[in-house]
Amino acid sequence: MEKKVTIKDIAKIANVSHTTVSRALNNQSRIRNETKEKILSIAKELNYRPNFIARSLVMKRTKTLGLVITTIANPFYTELAQGIEATARRLGYNIILCSTQSDLGTEKLYVDMLRSKGVDGIIFTSAHMGDPNILELAEEGFPIVLVNRRTYHPMVKEKVDYVGIDNIQGGFLAVEHLIKLGHQRVGIIGGSSESSVGFERLEGGKRALVAYGLEQIDDYFLEGDFLKESGYRGGMRFIKMAEPPTAIFATNDYMALGTYQAVVEEGLKVPEEIAIVGFNDIEFTAMKGIELTTIGQKKYEMGALSVESLVAKIEGRKAGPTGEIILKPELIIRKTCGFHLKGYQRNGLMD
Repeated sequence: MEKKVTIKDIAKIANVSHTTVSRALNNQSRIRNETKEKILSIAKELNYRPNFIARSLVMKRTKTLGLVITTIANPFYTELAQGIEATARRLGYNIILCSTQSDLGTEKLYVDMLRSKGVDGIIFTSAHMGDPNILELAEEGFPIVLVNRRTYHPMVKEKVDYVGIDNIQGGFLAVEHLIKLGHQRVGIIGGSSESSVGFERLEGGKRALVAYGLEQIDDYFLEGDFLKESGYRGGMRFIKMAEPPTAIFATNDYMALGTYQAVVEEGLKVPEEIAIVGFNDIEFTAMKGIELTTIGQKKYEMGALSVESLVAKIEGRKAGPTGEIILKPELIIRKTCGFHLKGYQRNGLMD
């Protein structure tokens, strides 16, 4: 039977200490790059395979993170997860992915499973406004970070870092764009009231109406669930009104696509008769035939920052109060709001 290669074998060949080899294999910073590359090269040549169980017992860590997301079907979460996975790998961590379908019971089952596997921390993208699972982990002091969605519980805010976009500003930009194009009647399809992003984007849209002196009409504010079907239902409801809105802000791109479908099915033209703007800038929105005006956010970067924040906490490199990392939204002008039809210049009307 072939002898298993150990850290001692690598240290002997590299003429360094066992500690130095361990630092190199664990991607730690307290080692010269030249030495690290030499050790990694020897380890590869010897076909070294680390004993993860033994290492986790010594380090009291498994170098594994849990990632709890809402759904793998939405491209928004795909790009977010790519940023998380790539950054975790760069920092020497593995990822266990769990999809909750926005169900708190399912989330609880996954959290228990992740804890039983000894993960070092958990990244949540699926937080509900009063999420009891997150509250329990925060009370315990278990390392977690919230990305995209958050809970407003004061204790969670005090103990848990958050990475996200300025959703209020994003909602403001979307509705402001429609107002500047001449729309006086703007309908908004919000997300679930259990989601912070749904509340914040709706709030941003309402603030734009107030800022430009437009009336807030209750019938023009509908609640959706971030799925295409709710955008379709909301679009149909708006269209059937005696005095329908001339523009619709759907607070994510899937609902915007559903709204677009409803408008077209009713024989109306986008953007000539009804303008539509979405939120997230997921992959399909730029496709010819759709070319959705939307609010863009740096999904990959959000994912990367969430991992860096969590790993810093796990490894004891982050002390003091928790914080928020808030990224700026971007208005991405395409062809569903009529901007191009009016002949406006990007550095004119909108700037």
